[in-house]
Amino acid sequence: MSRADDIFKENVRDILENGYSDADLEVRPHWADGTPAHTIKKFCIVNRYDLRQEFPIMTLRRTYMKSAIDELLWIWQRKSNNVKDLKSHIWDNWANEEGSIGKAYGYQLGVKHKYPEGQFDQVDRVLYDLKHNPQSRRILTNIYNHHDLSEMGLYPCAYSMTFNVSGNVLNGILNQRSQDMLTANNWNVVQYSILLVMMAQVSGLVAGELVHVIADAHIYDRHIPIVKEMLDNTSYKAPKLIVNPNVKDFYAFTEDDFKLEGYEYCKKKYDIPVAI
Repeated sequence: MSRADDIFKENVRDILENGYSDADLEVRPHWADGTPAHTIKKFCIVNRYDLRQEFPIMTLRRTYMKSAIDELLWIWQRKSNNVKDLKSHIWDNWANEEGSIGKAYGYQLGVKHKYPEGQFDQVDRVLYDLKHNPQSRRILTNIYNHHDLSEMGLYPCAYSMTFNVSGNVLNGILNQRSQDMLTANNWNVVQYSILLVMMAQVSGLVAGELVHVIADAHIYDRHIPIVKEMLDNTSYKAPKLIVNPNVKDFYAFTEDDFKLEGYEYCKKKYDIPVAI
């Protein structure tokens, strides 16, 4: 059984059995038909994934890895805030008529800041430190910029990534203020596992642990029947991640440089509505 499946099951069972429901409260999110989108949630879930043991992709249902990587590269590599630069349409609900999500996500990572060593944006500063100051305890990104929140189409959910080197092993902590467990949980785990792999490879390191901290881990009301059904789905062995070893430049990676060997998953397709 995939370890990612085990963790997902543990999380959603805990939420369903012990979570707090906001069914009697006024809430901001809503469904496409205008109905309020209520949740049941748990506060502060912490999950650990050791990438040296297996690649943490869910098999209880398919996670579309190439689409997940395309979004990751849109944010971290292209540093874009325009949905027209994405191959999927997952951000369309938060974009304006020009396709922009404002000063969010990729925009924040691309802003240059002044350091004693020169000017860097947040991604390039991480890459610089991993090569020149790997023992630093200051290697992190943060895109939750309060000054720019009013100009963002959506406040960042996954807002901070901390990198830490032990010997030749690169570990990371992903901090997330909010997580739609059915729609986005494994999607984000796959993305930031890939990010850790990318950062490690171009820095001459080995990808180690990804620690995922979720402040508000929730299941939406219309997702509950699907989540309960998924708990009974067959779980398969985790696939092997194959990465093109010839890529040494972070900005040279494409989604085609990552392949899964032996990825089996439950073939049932679910119609999953997304709360807005």
